[in-house]
Amino acid sequence: MSYLLRVELPDVPGSLGRVATAIGHAGGNIEAIEIVEHGLGDSAVDDVFVRAEQGVMPDAIVSALHGLDGVQVLWISRYAAGANLTLDLEAVEEMTRNPANATNQMVDLIPETFRVDWAMRLRRDGEGFAIVHRTPAAPEAVPQGLCWPTNFTAGTRFELPDPWTDVILAACPIERDNGNEMVVIARRGGPEILDSELARLVHLCGLSTSISKS
Repeated sequence: MSYLLRVELPDVPGSLGRVATAIGHAGGNIEAIEIVEHGLGDSAVDDVFVRAEQGVMPDAIVSALHGLDGVQVLWISRYAAGANLTLDLEAVEEMTRNPANATNQMVDLIPETFRVDWAMRLRRDGEGFAIVHRTPAAPEAVPQGLCWPTNFTAGTRFELPDPWTDVILAACPIERDNGNEMVVIARRGGPEILDSELARLVHLCGLSTSISKS
């Protein structure tokens, strides 16, 4: 079984080695590591993709990591994709293959690129939204409570009412069609969408617009 661990660790040489050693001793094999956020004072946040040996429970890996000074597991969940990551540059490469469809292609790549459950592209329609494009796991209707924020110029997190309270959701405006579109990303249950992830989303949205106009 593969798992995604979001780990906060001291931002000093050797920390990642200690994490890798602890995971190995607990019966896990690291498939990939990605730096999520760096420069947080004395700590950093990494996503670690681990394949556990048969019979190894995730709690054993978490306990091993919590035994390290300054290391905290912020989130752990099953992650079937393993090491098949679509990084930002690979996403841009895919978008350039069909510039006219760059924005929809970006939406399709977001779940792997950001490890979220789903994404959708929305266009303002009166007081609400129309779905332009969505990934297969996205809901067929726009989540209740989603709105167009005042001064919506960058990535923004949303807190939605029932039945969406367990969904962590963020959105970014798209600079096309008079600025009346947004891309929405969502995780059910966690982990939180970090500032660095919002910045990456803004960057990719801007690139998709530029590519589509090329």
